[in-house]
Amino acid sequence: MSTPTLDTDLGMSFALSDDQRLILQHVREFAQAEIAPKAAEHDRSGAYPREQLRGLAQLGLLGATVPERWGGAGLDSVTYALCLEEIAAADASVAVIVSVQNGLPEQMILRYGTDAQRERYLRPLAEGRHIGAFCLTESTAGSDAASLQLRAERDGDHYVLNGSKAWITSGSQADTYLVMARTGGAGARGVSCFIVENGTPGLSFGRPEEKMGLHAAHTTTVQFEDVRVPAENLVGAEGEGLIIALSSLDAGRIGIAMQALGIARAAFEHAARYALEREQFGRKLREFEGVSFKIADMAAHIEAARLVALKAAWLKDAGRPYGREASIAKLLASDAAVNVTRDAIQVFGGNGYSREYPVERLYRDAKVTEIYEGTSEIQRLVISRSVFNEFGQ
Repeated sequence: MSTPTLDTDLGMSFALSDDQRLILQHVREFAQAEIAPKAAEHDRSGAYPREQLRGLAQLGLLGATVPERWGGAGLDSVTYALCLEEIAAADASVAVIVSVQNGLPEQMILRYGTDAQRERYLRPLAEGRHIGAFCLTESTAGSDAASLQLRAERDGDHYVLNGSKAWITSGSQADTYLVMARTGGAGARGVSCFIVENGTPGLSFGRPEEKMGLHAAHTTTVQFEDVRVPAENLVGAEGEGLIIALSSLDAGRIGIAMQALGIARAAFEHAARYALEREQFGRKLREFEGVSFKIADMAAHIEAARLVALKAAWLKDAGRPYGREASIAKLLASDAAVNVTRDAIQVFGGNGYSREYPVERLYRDAKVTEIYEGTSEIQRLVISRSVFNEFGQ
């Protein structure tokens, strides 16, 4: 049995460069001026935040880590992660759209696509002219992705897709869909990946789901009825689809971790300010240990989760394996988001249960971070397998 060792030579620096600070300042200013003021209204109306996404596109954040050669901003993963936290602190619905776009369709085409696919599909995504969607989940295939049933049959120089997908972020709003479909027999090796354009005959969408939170990030079913896709839109080779999808989810999990941290940070800041202002029994709330200890726990949980998430982002930039760290980050950050937002409501007392105050919305937005792009249970499975592999088992 081998003995696990600590990696003590990461070479990580906790200091941000001047360029990173400037980028974060611009993103923070935009998020607080243009995104945060609309968050409650979009939560009530369910309006898709196109105006805010256009503004983020102008900042380069719809193709944050895509190289400039393909229309992106060419940011490192650490800078992008911190930017995503700022966006999520303003509105988690906007953040998840940005996270999905950067972490899944763009990375899949960048890593596994051809230059022709990158020029036709990646460039407009990275430039923010198009929105992308990731189509893996089905009504009977969630955590068990290898059991998906949507089929793609070869017909000359096309594939014909039939079936449906569920819980697709940006649903009918997206222009480009990365779709996992079965081209072979049962199991993971029978799945392939295709690029499908919105407007293709036979492609249709259900109504946006009526969700607990993230109301402005539309989530729909996607139906495929004899959808003809050119064979040149196959990403990678036949049978590689699930490998492509799951490997890309590692990057996506860093994004969801940062989204969760943004939600948690916003709730923490609201709670801390409220504790400084609100008085009961002639004393500020902050003077009661029952409140001040909650604030301390919030700060500790957020800081711990952020450090793991940034470590995962740093490892990604260094070209080193980061799947385990991404799973740990998502697990800890989503747990922090749910616990911090719940405790923030407790600090607000009855006011926290009212939609007049933002912590109620943040609590609803937080829960799904424990579910999508791999449930907390799946993250524990990934982490435990990695641990046992280190022990040679």
